[in-house]
Amino acid sequence: MRRLLLILLFTVPSIAFAQSCPEPLASARKLVLVTADGMSTSNASIQRFERTASSQPWRPVSVPQPALIGKGGMGWANMFRSFAKNGERTKAEGDKRVPAGFFRIGQSFGFQPSGRPNYLHIKEGTVCVDDLESGAYNTITTRAKVGAMTHGENMWRVPAYRNGLAVDYPTDRRARAGSCIFIHIRLPSATGTAGCVAVPEPQVIELQDFSESGAVLAILPAAARSRFEGCLPAVN
Repeated sequence: MRRLLLILLFTVPSIAFAQSCPEPLASARKLVLVTADGMSTSNASIQRFERTASSQPWRPVSVPQPALIGKGGMGWANMFRSFAKNGERTKAEGDKRVPAGFFRIGQSFGFQPSGRPNYLHIKEGTVCVDDLESGAYNTITTRAKVGAMTHGENMWRVPAYRNGLAVDYPTDRRARAGSCIFIHIRLPSATGTAGCVAVPEPQVIELQDFSESGAVLAILPAAARSRFEGCLPAVN
C-alpha cells in the first residue's frame, strides 16, 4: 500500500496539490477570483476560471475586470485566519472589509421574479440580519419573522441589490466575524462597499449565469496567491 501511495504522489503530483488545497477551493470546478494589490484598498480585479477536474489546471473564461470591495479593504475570514501573515488583519462585524478566503457562491437574488434555480426574490420585508444579539444573525429572512427592533439591512431598499448573489460565508454571532456578504451591483457613485464585492450590473448577471451550477469565490491580496501554489490559477 505504501509503495502504491508513493507511486501516485510521484506520477500524479496534481493529486497531492489538490489534497493540500483548502476547501471549498480544492473541489471547485468554477472559480471567481478577486484580488487586490493590498489589504487596505477598495479597488480590486475580478476574473472567472473553469477546470474539468480538481487535478486539472484552471482555464480563464473571462478577462480581468475592475471590481470594488470593502471601504476598509479586506480582512482574513475567521476560518482562514491561519493564512494571515505579517500582521494582516482579520475581519470583524462592522469593519467594512470584505472577507479574504474561499467561499461557495450561493443563490442569486434580485428585485424581479426569475426562473433561476433557488432564486431569492427580494420583496418588501426582506432583511439580512447583522444584529449580534439575534439568533438570525447572518441570515436572509423577513421583518415579519425577526421584528422591527432587530438590526439588519432592508434589502428591498438597497438599489445595489437589484441583482446579486449571496456568498456562503459561514460564521455566527459568537465569532463576531461579519455577516451578509454579497456580490452586487456597483453603483456609479460608489467608492467602496460595506464588505461585499461590487461589479457593474451586466457582470452581476454574467456571474449569476456562471454560478448556477456551483462556483467558488476566492478573495485575496495579490501577495497571498503564492501561499496557495498549485491551488489557484497561475499568474501570467
